[in-house]
Amino acid sequence: MERIWLKQYPPGVPADIEPTQYASLVDLLEESFAKFADRKAFICMDKAISYRDLDQMSLALAAYLQGRGLQRGARVAIMMPNVLQYPVATAAVLRAGFAVVNVNPLYTPRELEHQLKDSGAEAVIVLENFAHTVEQVIAKTQVKHVIVASMGDLLGFKGVIVNLVVRRVKKMVPAWSLPGAVSFNDAISAGRGATFNKPKLSPGDVAFLQYTGGTTGVSKGATLLHRNIVANVLQNDAWLQPAMAAPPHVDQLMIVCALPLYHIFALTACYLLAVRAGGCNLLIPNPRDIAGFIKELAKYQVNSFPAVNTLYNGLMHHPDFKKLDFSKLKISNGGGMAVQRPVAEQWKAITGCSIAEGYGLSETAPTLTCNTATNAEFNGTIGIPVPSTFISIRDDDGNEVPLGQPGEICAKGPQVMSGYWNRPEETAKVMTADGYFRTGDIGVMDEKGYTKIVDRKKDMILVSGFNVYPNEIEEVIASHPGVLECAVIGVPDSGSGEAVKAFVVKKDPNLTPEDVIKFCREQLTGYKVPKQIEFRADLPKTNVGKILRRELRDEKKAQAA
Repeated sequence: MERIWLKQYPPGVPADIEPTQYASLVDLLEESFAKFADRKAFICMDKAISYRDLDQMSLALAAYLQGRGLQRGARVAIMMPNVLQYPVATAAVLRAGFAVVNVNPLYTPRELEHQLKDSGAEAVIVLENFAHTVEQVIAKTQVKHVIVASMGDLLGFKGVIVNLVVRRVKKMVPAWSLPGAVSFNDAISAGRGATFNKPKLSPGDVAFLQYTGGTTGVSKGATLLHRNIVANVLQNDAWLQPAMAAPPHVDQLMIVCALPLYHIFALTACYLLAVRAGGCNLLIPNPRDIAGFIKELAKYQVNSFPAVNTLYNGLMHHPDFKKLDFSKLKISNGGGMAVQRPVAEQWKAITGCSIAEGYGLSETAPTLTCNTATNAEFNGTIGIPVPSTFISIRDDDGNEVPLGQPGEICAKGPQVMSGYWNRPEETAKVMTADGYFRTGDIGVMDEKGYTKIVDRKKDMILVSGFNVYPNEIEEVIASHPGVLECAVIGVPDSGSGEAVKAFVVKKDPNLTPEDVIKFCREQLTGYKVPKQIEFRADLPKTNVGKILRRELRDEKKAQAA
């Protein structure tokens, strides 16, 4: 397919990137460690570590891990929120020649057991707050080595106080027992005197097993090779150059990292992108504490703010948000879920920076498309393919549909995974004969190459033979001044097969179901208007803040049964 979107590229953004300039992600990391040694790399709870610190600590931890007798390519699970130990641990695992298995620290024992067994992880690095979960499942897994970190490990003297508060005052560390476990700081100390054997890594070695959120049944590990991650870091870096070059001048890129680092969006768009650019990540361990988050933001002039719609929305509803200084904010990237127009418009009004919505998946490391960072206005699309990326909109038989017609978004590029870990049959289901990855999302591409997602294949609602896409209805409902957030699903209906049901969290306590329906009637054709409105105090979400329609659907099915 001709890349019609290249005409929309801003000056300075190349049509293609050259991922082979690095043999591995480690080469890219080590280049930045040397180049930016004296710069701050990460800040968490007012404590900064430099690129030199990151280099030395990760090298020591890599040597320690090698000394455990793990074979090259062994999987090491990392189970931590956004704390300074996360970037150190990740760099260490990769430098030692092993693969990182990112684990959501809030997983239940059942979810953790599945992921550790499926990945074959032999070691785990976990924050003590979650060690009790590891204790419950370790006997059923192949894990032989456990390193336990605590919140205060890398915070200097302040760390003693932080640990005291976390353990004794807030009681955030449930009792645990893992015989033979080593503390994070002890592992680094032991590694400083140990021999490190630098492995010769190749582009085809596994860097990360990134487990997909299980929205399509059992959670599967997307196998991301060194070349996949390198490619996406370079693609994102090239994409942001025009915004970085525009005034005001910034000495060092400061990225807000409130998205969890174990999630592919933050891993690439915050951690690795910042390291590539010699930038600094402001780590937010608990973004749900909006008041605390805003206090952190007040201390720094941030330049890049990747987030999901729910996080942008939550921040703007706090009275102190408008007091922040956003004069140096150059880039706001929205991803993970659809960015709603009311949220984008309010964000632009307050910060002066447009949200550039992008799109990607765990399977694509993640970025496939994005709006240009220099786009002045929100356009409701997921943008255009980033360099070296091909997007093709196809029907169920794998044929490309005409521009303007809906079909499944299929993607090809150097960032696309090699497959699902140990699941060839699942991999075969998502790859086309000509090597495109089938995303499961339905989109429409216009004549300029911009794509609009109309929905997930399976989220589509069929009302009397008409396709209804929840995103569209959610955007309308979310624009009502009395609504905080909402989710839409299809429910069985004797007359039309399925009907539209909306779950709404109120902003205005006086809002009624009739108000919402009347508002929808003004903006939607009849069959799209919700038949049922259910008010909720909150909506089920993933840890990244993506609303889980699936949970609402499952709940309704259970009630009907």
